[in-house]
Amino acid sequence: MERRIGTVSRGVRCPIIREGDNLVDIVVDSVIEAAESEGFALRDRDVVSITESIVARAQGNYASIEAIEKDVRAKFNSDTIGVIFPIFSRNRFAICLRGIAKAAKKIVLMLSYPSDEVGNSLVTLEQIEEAGINPYSDVLDEKKYRELFGENFHTFTNVDYVAYYGDLIRSCGAEAEIIFANDPKVILNYTDHVLNCDIHTRARTKRILRNAGAACVYGLDDILSQSVDGSGFNENYGLLGSNKTSETVVKLFPRDCLDLVYDIQAKFKERCGKNIEVMVYGDGAFKDPVGKIWELADPVVSPAYTAGLEGTPNEIKLKYFADNEFAHLRGEELKNALAEKIKNKGKDLVGTMASQGTTPRRITDLIGSLCDLTSGSGDKGTPIVLVQGYFDNMTD
Repeated sequence: MERRIGTVSRGVRCPIIREGDNLVDIVVDSVIEAAESEGFALRDRDVVSITESIVARAQGNYASIEAIEKDVRAKFNSDTIGVIFPIFSRNRFAICLRGIAKAAKKIVLMLSYPSDEVGNSLVTLEQIEEAGINPYSDVLDEKKYRELFGENFHTFTNVDYVAYYGDLIRSCGAEAEIIFANDPKVILNYTDHVLNCDIHTRARTKRILRNAGAACVYGLDDILSQSVDGSGFNENYGLLGSNKTSETVVKLFPRDCLDLVYDIQAKFKERCGKNIEVMVYGDGAFKDPVGKIWELADPVVSPAYTAGLEGTPNEIKLKYFADNEFAHLRGEELKNALAEKIKNKGKDLVGTMASQGTTPRRITDLIGSLCDLTSGSGDKGTPIVLVQGYFDNMTD
């Protein structure tokens, strides 16, 4: 019988993960038990995705604000540190800021506006336009910001991040001066010791600052890139991708994930004889149409994946052919013509009219976004996601 279902994404429940747990066995057991319980079969090229959170938890990849403070103090050795372009997040940045603030006597906090790098707004574009402000060139201090815009609360969390970050810095014993600008070089009018906290633009920001004469430049990816007194660390991303665990501890982005995904793949082959693709995923990469937030606060969607997930989709646009080359066909004749077109589509459709309108993104970013939406970040209890039929087309 012809298959009637295409891609299916299933959240899979598993035990609460603790440091030292054997993730290979837990992931494989959980997926196989779910298949048996729900009455579906595993197939070749199914994708099993594991959220980065449980990988880091199993690794025990945690760090305290004391470890952050010690690393920042050692790297900067300055009373005044410019902290620029952080995202507005209690979960992602607030605890990091505590550790940073404890390492200095004064923090000059430079916030991008009207929004941060991932779309969290301080003010709206309409407010900017009404005030006659050019965010590309105009520099505001906190007093001017308040005169122009007053209090502004985050669309979803109802937090005034200007007040929140300022109070947080002062609660750690440091003086806080807050400015608003989008040119990295502006911070050099206040201090030449700079910690840039942007995620996806960090390399450019560092280059601009160093070329402009900054004496000391580090990014969040440089803080805790090595262990401090036995703390967790991430050699590639440092504090990027970290999440709040408590008021004094962050969970870091997981490290050494590549062996894990291949070990899980091998265990599936051993247990059920199927060639399963495996990936670790973090934030998805998509934009919320209401809050305007681009979800990706992690440095990458997937820090590790098996080789079968490399590349981008190679698909033809069915409706293009249905409306053009095969516009004269209907029913079974149209279906057969499209099936034949799929079978002969070639291995690389990049830039061709046949693929125009398909999604030209990496497979890991697409599947990772699907998995992030499936598992959520709350109480669903499904940190493993099984995606089936992703590589199918209408001929399968």
